[in-house]
Amino acid sequence: MNADLFRHFYAYHFSENRALWDQFIAPLTQEQFEQPVDYSQGSVRNQLVHLMEVDEAWFSDLRGVQIPESPDFTTISDRAQIRAHWDTVEQFMRDYLADLQDDMLLEKPLQGEDENLFLWQVLLHVVNHGTDHRAQVRRVLHDLGVRTPPQDYIFYTYEHP
Repeated sequence: MNADLFRHFYAYHFSENRALWDQFIAPLTQEQFEQPVDYSQGSVRNQLVHLMEVDEAWFSDLRGVQIPESPDFTTISDRAQIRAHWDTVEQFMRDYLADLQDDMLLEKPLQGEDENLFLWQVLLHVVNHGTDHRAQVRRVLHDLGVRTPPQDYIFYTYEHP
């Protein structure tokens, strides 16, 4: 197990999150951003908020801290406020990953139902979860007539060996 490989994988996760937001979410009308969708978490906003909140929850658990009190972003229309919180969550994750050591990957840092998970499994899960929800958002964008490129990890590796 190699901590640098996980940092690279998370660089992909962060890059895809930002590309999705900057290239495709920012140009949406407010109506498109909040349009109800009868699948998964609902609107584009709700999908992105869910992705952000799950990232924050897993990394809070890994740090052994309570999730910071924050507004219910599924009721907030201000994209700048959502993006600012997402930036804070990303930095929280980057700080944890900066301290990640190889030997930590084989630890079982969580309690309760997740107590048997190795850290490497949790780290893979979080990125996989993000890929799933970005794909769901891309489908909604497709239905809105927006053409999006693939988000495959391999394409990221071609540009970031």
